[in-house]
This record gives sequence, structure tokens and C-alpha cells, in this order.
Amino acid sequence: MDEMLKRVRDFNSAHPGDIYVERWRIGLLRRAHHRFDQMERVVGHANFHLLSFDEALKVANRYSKVGQFTAEEMDFLEEIFYRSADEYGFMGDKPVRNLTEAVPRREVAKVPYTGNYLYRGDAMRVYDKIRKEVGRKVVLTSGVRSVVKQFHLFLAKAVESDGNLSLASRSLAPPGYSFHGVGDFDVGQRGLGKLNFTVHFTQSEVFQGLAERGYLKLRYTRDNQLGVRFEPWHIKVVSA
Repeated sequence: MDEMLKRVRDFNSAHPGDIYVERWRIGLLRRAHHRFDQMERVVGHANFHLLSFDEALKVANRYSKVGQFTAEEMDFLEEIFYRSADEYGFMGDKPVRNLTEAVPRREVAKVPYTGNYLYRGDAMRVYDKIRKEVGRKVVLTSGVRSVVKQFHLFLAKAVESDGNLSLASRSLAPPGYSFHGVGDFDVGQRGLGKLNFTVHFTQSEVFQGLAERGYLKLRYTRDNQLGVRFEPWHIKVVSA
């Protein structure tokens, strides 16, 4: 079995050659993640999905609960964003090229009762069609994600894995590399909770309905060569 396949199948374990945050910068990683954590509490979960990096800096400056990012933290975040993710083993494309790129608010709409947004147009049409054809058990589990939202998710996984950026990238696209920023979204089955983000989802009625109706044009297929775990819940909207 080749090394890529081993990593994709055993995505949540450390592997030889994984890239880590330097030990002396672990504190930076944790502090940066904590600021994003506090920021989400200040602006609210739904609003946080759309928060741009420039807006995040304003929130940090305005609210002492968040606190200003230090120069060292800013350097760290810029390095994470602009570093080529293939160094971690993530081989996907990068649809969002600039750290300060913002989600165009007029081009997205909030999906009722989900706390998530979708892009108007193709993404919303696909989601509405899935709901109509597969049924009311379908739930939108993750929609539009700004650079800031993706940073929060990625850093959380890096903190959890003791600074292992490669391990984090096998579960979550590094900031800038997520197609949630430009149109893709995740679906699940109502009532499954966190199991929607595991292989258990493939045993659900919703997954079977998606498969039968041809919606499983997945971005991260089983045993893919992009270095990412199998994501049967991720609906590919954007061609790339």
C-alpha cells in the first residue's frame, strides 16, 4: 500500500514525515485559535461563517474578550495561509488565493433553521433539489465558510493533534483550500449529529437517496490521491 493511501485511510493518526508546528510556536497556535474561538462567541455562530479576515481584525481590536492579534500571531497566520499545502500532504486546489478575500454578502443567503449560508445560484438550486428529491431528513450541516471560519476549524484540529498540520489537513482543507469558500457544501441526516461527519453517514437513508439520484459527485472520494479522508457528505458544486 502506498504512503498516500495509508495516510488517507488512517487519517486521524500521526505518520512518519508529518509536518508539525515547531514546539516553540505551539503557544502561538493555541492563542490564535483561542482568539477565533472568542470571536465566534462575540459575533455569533452564523455570522462567523461569513466573517472576513479584515473584519476579524476589527472585531479583535474592538472587543477585549478577543484581544488584538500580536505581530507574532499575524506572522503565524499569514505563514499558514500562504504556505503551499502540498508540504503537509494536501494535494487539492486553492480556490481562495488571498488572505483578505471576503465572501460577497449579496451572493449568499441564509438557509433557515441551519445556521448556515449557501451561495445563491447553483449551490442553492442543488440543495433545494436534494431536499425535494431525497426528503426532509436532509439537513445542511455546513455551507459557506470564509477564510476566518476555515482558519478556526483547521487550527482547532491542529491544536487537538498537538500541532500536527499534516494530520489536520487530512481532515480539513487548510485555509484558502476549502471549496466551501466558493460554493460546495455538506449535507447530513437529521438526528445523526456528529455521525454525519463519519463513515456512518454512508449507512443513512439520506446517503442512499443521494446515491440513487446521482448526487454523489464527491470532491474527496474513497482512497483519493488528494491526501484527504473520504467525505461522502461533501457535495461538489464547483467544478475543479
